[in-house]
Amino acid sequence: MLAFRYLPDDTSESITIDYAELDRRARAIGAWLESFGAKGERALLLYSPGLDYIAAFMGCLYAGVTAVPAYPPRLNRPVPRIQSIVDDSHARFALTTTTIFSSIEKRFEHAPDLKALHWLNTEQLPAGLEADWRDPNIATDTLAFLQYTSGSTSQPKGVMLSHGNLMHNLEAISRGFHIDSTVKGIFWLPSYHDMGLIGGVLEPMYLGGETTLMSPPSFLQRPVRWLEAITRYGGNTCGAPNFAYDLCVDKITPEQKESLDLSSWTLAFCGAEPIRPETLERFARAFAGCGFRKASFYPCFGMAESTLIVSGADGPSEPRTFTVDRKSLESDLVIPALANEAGSATMVSCGPAIIDQKIVIVNPTTLQRCDSNQVGEIWVAGPSVAQGYWGLEEETRKTFQAYIADTNEGPFLRTGDLGFLNNGELFVTGRLKDLIIIHGSNHYPQDIELTVESSHPALQPAGGAAFSITDGGKEQLVIIQEVTRQNRQADVNEVAAAIRQAVSEKHDLQVFAIVLIKPMSIPKTSSGKIQRRACKTAFLNGGLEIVGEWRAKKLPTPTTQKEKTDSLPSKTAKTGMTANVIQTWLGDSHCLHLGNGCRLH
Repeated sequence: MLAFRYLPDDTSESITIDYAELDRRARAIGAWLESFGAKGERALLLYSPGLDYIAAFMGCLYAGVTAVPAYPPRLNRPVPRIQSIVDDSHARFALTTTTIFSSIEKRFEHAPDLKALHWLNTEQLPAGLEADWRDPNIATDTLAFLQYTSGSTSQPKGVMLSHGNLMHNLEAISRGFHIDSTVKGIFWLPSYHDMGLIGGVLEPMYLGGETTLMSPPSFLQRPVRWLEAITRYGGNTCGAPNFAYDLCVDKITPEQKESLDLSSWTLAFCGAEPIRPETLERFARAFAGCGFRKASFYPCFGMAESTLIVSGADGPSEPRTFTVDRKSLESDLVIPALANEAGSATMVSCGPAIIDQKIVIVNPTTLQRCDSNQVGEIWVAGPSVAQGYWGLEEETRKTFQAYIADTNEGPFLRTGDLGFLNNGELFVTGRLKDLIIIHGSNHYPQDIELTVESSHPALQPAGGAAFSITDGGKEQLVIIQEVTRQNRQADVNEVAAAIRQAVSEKHDLQVFAIVLIKPMSIPKTSSGKIQRRACKTAFLNGGLEIVGEWRAKKLPTPTTQKEKTDSLPSKTAKTGMTANVIQTWLGDSHCLHLGNGCRLH
């Protein structure tokens, strides 16, 4: 029975593997690891997107070895992230392919910690090795793998996920999604991140279904490939972050739509970054003629620290929304408002907690449970919550062992996300560490960033960061924003004026500084999330690639400025974010985040 099909970026034939062959290869890799006494050790996995990675990951599970997935470094680029993962995880083994090992081997002189690993080329396993495999007798609390977080607000940490965590979350996904062995998944998500690995690889395998995979660049360079694969292979369970749905609307032409049949697509999950109701509406409207149904959407919330999924509806349905008074959110209050009313904000429901997981909303300062009309930190409990952070006892205690102050109920996982419950359904408002507090009012950076990118056509969608700095004892708002590549004719003053006016009208805030930077230069993680703290540091230290700036008053001059001009791209149509997301999803050049809406990290 077919397990996986991989579609290369070029026009060559697909590569397939059935369950029997996958089991054979996993046993062979497991036996090799067992022969070196690797049970209980950590093994680094360095693979390009494809089927070799899946076999290696399963081989680690078969051997009782803790897998440590990581994306291989780009050619002739330094390997600091991989070195930091090896150092942090104390990995002894590394599994990879001939091509990647040849690239890594050239760096051994400057990376002795990588050279010291015991390397296995899984393309060169001796024939018949699978016969030597022995059951490692793993338990539910045996570590399955370390999921290194993407480091959007801090340095990456290894989340310890057990076999029990995995099995519980895979069952939770199947129940929430309402899927079974008839599942046909079509995914392009990075398989070294939890959304791609657990949702795109392990879940269909858990159910005995069929999965078609492609690389992230394959989708990002030509989004229609994803929908063409759904058409060709009858995909019924497919999903991605919010931006991917926008990209499909922006890039797929009417001529390309004529050949698409999306009638088989019964579940379209969306998570990992802010979920915008207008995005879901645009996509449903754009592809209704291709057979897509709005009732197929499945907004959901989750994170690596809870394995993957925490909340979602009882099966796919038309997205449920709730409109609140935006001003009330600044005081952590939830006051209903009418849709499209001035000063309102419409939010997408991420559903209730799935099966035996629990969500509570807690005041992050007093640690007391919030009232139903209050915004607070989202706390989670249940069998999917990870064991903690590898080697970080204090971080584990603070994050995974939280108790409600007035009732001593716990332990809970502190997600660091803010939100509220309405009729038992979760609505996510933002990220605690990113919250901007000015004049005693709370402002969510993602809302300001959306306002900014929509204020002038010279600005790059999903290429901005909003944060505050302290100046003269007061918190002041700073905007960092990429510009597009085209038509450098608009000037700084025009664009800055448009930004200031939009932010003032929408958020009643005065902007202190606006820095316009080169395309694809804003600090992001490998999964495409803005690193706002890194942006703030770069702003203060003069580390931004500036093309123009405006300031309300003089600030201390940064130590360096890489580039500054007075011209900007002129007004052009916003045609998407392809180049930007390719850089951030696939690269490791900016530090290695996708959460107002539901997140699946």
